[in-house]
Amino acid sequence: MRWNIRPPFARVAMRRSALRYADHHWDVVPGAWLDGGRFSCERPGCPTSSCHPAVEGWERQASADPSRVEQWWSQRAHAVLLATGRAFDVLEVPNTLGGRVLAAARLHAGVLGPGRFQVRGPVAATPLGRWMFLVRPGDPLRPELETSLDVVRHGHGSWVPAPPTRLPEGAVRWVIAPEEVAWSLPDSYAVQRMIVDSLFTRLGSMPHLPRQLSTARRAA
Repeated sequence: MRWNIRPPFARVAMRRSALRYADHHWDVVPGAWLDGGRFSCERPGCPTSSCHPAVEGWERQASADPSRVEQWWSQRAHAVLLATGRAFDVLEVPNTLGGRVLAAARLHAGVLGPGRFQVRGPVAATPLGRWMFLVRPGDPLRPELETSLDVVRHGHGSWVPAPPTRLPEGAVRWVIAPEEVAWSLPDSYAVQRMIVDSLFTRLGSMPHLPRQLSTARRAA
């Protein structure tokens, strides 16, 4: 089904998801809506055709206030964007690496059990092959990852598209939904350690790979 065939249903789905995130104190931002193969917004002369915030000064306007969220999604099927560097940061990696990290996290949880060493948390995936690990905010990238072109940290001043936002290539989806982990977030350095281990295990040294298409965007 094409995204623009039944816009009222798309808008309701986006609004419900945005309200669910806001209910858990995750600041949301209305994104441009998909119009055919590009994104549109009401900002006059906006040159951005890819996914982007639909409001000026999005960093100031990002909010978890239910009434504001209701208003934003009352007319349009806005993409649902989550502001990072607040309730959480995001570690974005290619899906092949993400799969290895997730397998390691599941093994880690199975051995140690739940508690402060828990490393499983929400994980989303884009149709372009990028996985996004939501982690506790504030920690920079480890030195081993700073030169890795395939690892992106989204912190303060950034955002990521959240399910069920639809991109021209398909929908953003949850690999591990927040409900599966009771909306808990793992320690950033614990997840980064697993990323480092996965990189070294597969390649034997730190890779310098061409960056795949990242979700990283900034407001114009």
